[in-house]
Amino acid sequence: MSTIERATTPPAPQELRRTDEVRRDFAVLVPAYNEVENIPELVAELRATFERHGLEGEVVLVDDGSTDGTAAAAAEQAARWPALKVVRHRRNFGKTEAMLTGAEATAKEFLVLFDADLQHSPEEIPRYLEKLAEGWDIVTGRKLGRYQKRGVSSVYNRLSRRLFDVPVSDLNSMKGFRREVLDEVALRHDWHRFFVVLAYARGFTVTEIDIALLPRRHGQAKYSGRSRIFVGLLDLISVSFFLFFSRKPMILFGMSGLIMAGAGVLVGAMTVVLRLLGAMPPFGFRPLLYLVILLETLGFLLFGFGFVAEQVAQQSAELEAINRRLARQRQG
Repeated sequence: MSTIERATTPPAPQELRRTDEVRRDFAVLVPAYNEVENIPELVAELRATFERHGLEGEVVLVDDGSTDGTAAAAAEQAARWPALKVVRHRRNFGKTEAMLTGAEATAKEFLVLFDADLQHSPEEIPRYLEKLAEGWDIVTGRKLGRYQKRGVSSVYNRLSRRLFDVPVSDLNSMKGFRREVLDEVALRHDWHRFFVVLAYARGFTVTEIDIALLPRRHGQAKYSGRSRIFVGLLDLISVSFFLFFSRKPMILFGMSGLIMAGAGVLVGAMTVVLRLLGAMPPFGFRPLLYLVILLETLGFLLFGFGFVAEQVAQQSAELEAINRRLARQRQG
């Protein structure tokens, strides 16, 4: 399978890592929710891949509050394979939280996000490690094959590419990435779908490889559902706002406030002209006057909110600067 050519600028030579180093310093993160039927085959195939390719990393399986015995089945497998670590959520939180929990449970530098449903082959993992060894910060997969959500996924991916200009075609697939990306990109609930978008906006390099999508062997998809389409759309709007206006909120709130206040002035001037021409009664119901009051009030409120939002953005920027200094001190 060929690598997608449309990607960000290739890494600088000094950023390249030897492939054997990456093969030792990596962890596979596996979010699992009610996947008890898949666990034996999942672990067996992951172990076979590790042995076949001489991989020395580890696997962190995160049981996301399963109720079907997934955690127990995974713990049983972990007792036979030292490379497997199992951590558990007390209840179902979602894929984003499972990914973050898995990353916290390992000290490895390179992370590969792999679904427990075996719709991707573990044989893809070495290919991701090879691309990461070239120096890329994030490697995503472009799914090849038939799947239920192709229509919804294609619309979502097209919208994301148009809005955020990311150089990959599939944002919600198997991923490999450096730990520093996850350390720097703040993810909220369900924002794993925008992980690539947020990372690319912060200057991390991204590339894409083709990966086969296989039929699900057991059970049904857990991190899906029709309601998630609406939630995903709202998240798309939220991420757009975060990327485009969080740094300069006055552009949105200040401009909106000025436009409303200006419209209020125009309506007020029109009201005065109509009153002088006798087209408006001196007393009684005067809707244009009420409209002027509404526009001016909303305009000044939005403009004032823009000032408050600018203060919040300034505090956020200062906090990020402090975090960067502390990170440099820890590395030094």
